[in-house]
Amino acid sequence: MGARANPSAYYPGEIDLAVRLDLDGERLGQALSGMLASAEAHGGIEKIVEALNLKTELFADAFADGAKDLTPENFLKLLMFMPTVRRRVGDYLEGANFLHMKQAIGELLAEGDTDERIARFTAAFPASKRHRWVRDLACEILHNSRRELYPLMTRWVWDHKANSGVLREIWFADDVDNMLIDVADNYATFLKLREELAGYLTDNGVFRDVPCYVDLVCAQVYAGYIASQGGAFLKADFASEQDSFLFVLRLLGLDGVQAKAADVSAREDDDAIDLSDIMTTSRLMGNA
Repeated sequence: MGARANPSAYYPGEIDLAVRLDLDGERLGQALSGMLASAEAHGGIEKIVEALNLKTELFADAFADGAKDLTPENFLKLLMFMPTVRRRVGDYLEGANFLHMKQAIGELLAEGDTDERIARFTAAFPASKRHRWVRDLACEILHNSRRELYPLMTRWVWDHKANSGVLREIWFADDVDNMLIDVADNYATFLKLREELAGYLTDNGVFRDVPCYVDLVCAQVYAGYIASQGGAFLKADFASEQDSFLFVLRLLGLDGVQAKAADVSAREDDDAIDLSDIMTTSRLMGNA
């Protein structure tokens, strides 16, 4: 590999795939160190990784065999782990609407091109601003049920149309705030992003549960962005706490917020989030 112009731009491998991402190594280092330090106030990084692994087990069980045994009750419990969805999906938690969604989920989990399956899932719902959460739902289901195959692909990781997300926050460029990043928000891009972040993590001593750490670094990066925006975001999808690591937990669905049919609301947290809520959900679903 030839010399690079700036050492703070991180290039993880000798072989470039079709997708090329120029990531800022300095920003990645800040995110990793900040994440590890902040996690100590919330039980330590090992406990959080354990919760992420348990979440994956719950989703894998619930969506096994094309989600043929998925019930409204179990889906409602899983919504606590899907923060960008749980406030908005209330109309699809019962009756014919739930059956329609369940059928679309079954098709999403079938074999075939990933981008095409996500597109078909999205097309099964109304094409309106009120239904922008649908793509996130597809991505959450795929990632959490088969994490080894599907990286985190939600809009907060990268949204090409909005030109926003984690990718933008770690992009290496002199004037990134005033540029359009011409990278598609498709499966290949998210797969490449995970590959590069995994390479960075292993180069920096992370050898176990690397997919969990990739998700945590992504959430740490975007949580920093949310915190920097102040009131605009705090009044929207997040409560008013100032500890940015609470945003990390919330982005990954580890904040224990229960969804409710027709009234999916977030809990106000005064103290550090108690991850025991996740264990409780596991018991309720017969997985502990």
